[in-house]
Amino acid sequence: MGIATKEMNSYNNSGSQSAREHELSRRQFVKLSVALGALISSAPQVWSQDTKDGMSYRKLGRTGEKVSAIGLGGYHIGHQADEEESLKIIRSAIDRGITFMDNCWDYNDGASEVRMGKALRDGYRQKVFLMTKIDGRTKVSAAKQIDESLQRLQTEHIDLLQFHEIIRMEDPDRIFAEGGALEAVEEAKRAGKLRFIGFTGHKDPLVHLRMLEVAEAHKFHFDAVQMPLNVMDAHFRSFAQKVVPELVKEEIGVLGMKPMASGLILESKTVGPIECLHYAMSLPTSVVITGINSMKLLDQALEAVSTFKPMSQDQIAGLLARTTDAAGTGKFELFKTTTRFDATAQHPQWLG
Repeated sequence: MGIATKEMNSYNNSGSQSAREHELSRRQFVKLSVALGALISSAPQVWSQDTKDGMSYRKLGRTGEKVSAIGLGGYHIGHQADEEESLKIIRSAIDRGITFMDNCWDYNDGASEVRMGKALRDGYRQKVFLMTKIDGRTKVSAAKQIDESLQRLQTEHIDLLQFHEIIRMEDPDRIFAEGGALEAVEEAKRAGKLRFIGFTGHKDPLVHLRMLEVAEAHKFHFDAVQMPLNVMDAHFRSFAQKVVPELVKEEIGVLGMKPMASGLILESKTVGPIECLHYAMSLPTSVVITGINSMKLLDQALEAVSTFKPMSQDQIAGLLARTTDAAGTGKFELFKTTTRFDATAQHPQWLG
């Protein structure tokens, strides 16, 4: 066989391989679009959404509660340079219909809870569904953090308490072990210090699934679960694909966070902020928690609610097509691929 013939055969084989890879990629894309489309088409039944004075309210799993479709993130409110401005933002959000308040024992060394506690005085506490999180993995550390959160938030009870940063495969074992954090949380619930129990995490959907498996083995049912749900997540270690369907099946409230990854996703130049919020709201989310540390961002979040319509199959396909290349390696979801966002990795003493 001559050199030219060998080169031609090599070229043909290469072309065939490229065509096969392209066809496989296309099939995967279609499969992803169909899966997300089906998930989104089921969302309205899961939400059971009501609208009042321009704000949408959605069912929180099987708790019997309804919460605002957009939630105010606690971390960013503690980053606002002016405390008085942060209190004004929180109260304005509540006055305009946002009821879901997110927070955590460790946010800004407790400053986020302190600010929210101040903002919820004068009757505002009765208008919101208050959530906070604890890092403790032992009964002793968890009990201490619960009481500190109650004190900072200036409230007698927390509506939803969540185990924070379930990001390691061993976290479920520590929480459910004898002398583990669940014992403190259940005691606090019996004492009227909290109403519902959930967990959060941002690392890998497999860790979330293991937490659910361990809970099931202990015959424990979570009321809510929080995770990153954004346009990039659909392509990389996807919580939407792997975790959300399980939560829907078990009637567990779906709490979406990091819809823009603190603005990092916007740097991809593939999507805009309203589009990011609309995507997350189109999933079977009870609430989409977003960082709001200015009146401008509050207005943006409320605009997303007032203009929201569930995304169509074609819109989903178009969104996936635009974000495929940017999302592939997780470079716009650094909370999944680095330890930069792992507060408990930087402060292991918080775990107890």
